[in-house]
Amino acid sequence: MKFQNRIRRLATALAATAVLSLAMPAFAQDISESHLKAARDAVDAIGATDSFDGILPQAAAALQASLIQKNPDLQELISSTVSSKALAMASRRADLEREAATAYAKVFSEEDLTAIAAFYNSAAGKKLLESGPIVSRELVRAAEIWQNGIARDLAQQVGEVLQSAPGAQVQPADGTEAPAAGQAPASGN
Repeated sequence: MKFQNRIRRLATALAATAVLSLAMPAFAQDISESHLKAARDAVDAIGATDSFDGILPQAAAALQASLIQKNPDLQELISSTVSSKALAMASRRADLEREAATAYAKVFSEEDLTAIAAFYNSAAGKKLLESGPIVSRELVRAAEIWQNGIARDLAQQVGEVLQSAPGAQVQPADGTEAPAAGQAPASGN
């Protein structure tokens, strides 16, 4: 059932892509070959389609497993057929590369794409691609710590002002007990 749902979703996505590609304005055909080549170079340099490398092998493995489960007596035939048909479809990967290049060419000028490819093919660009995910994780962790500190300090400072108001009986937002007027709030981490 899951496999059938995947097939339906894939068919829907392919149909939507076909409709959109037919409905796209003529400007897509106005992209020069040199512009498209610059886009392909940029796509290659940044590895824009690398994350899609597993689509065909995963689809083949899922199909093979599903068919073998339903037809265990045909396991050998299923395995060889799925493998050969998947291998024959591997050349269709170029379609994705072409679509990715076209998408980039629609957004970036030829000069921009040449500069992007040059940067990401440089030592600094390659290091950014390699180390970027590590830096991103560290940045998210730093932002979480910073967010917690800002929220804590803001609540503390606002609580101090509210508590100093004459006759104030303010309950803190974090559920801790508010200090009596004139008392220093308990320090938190």
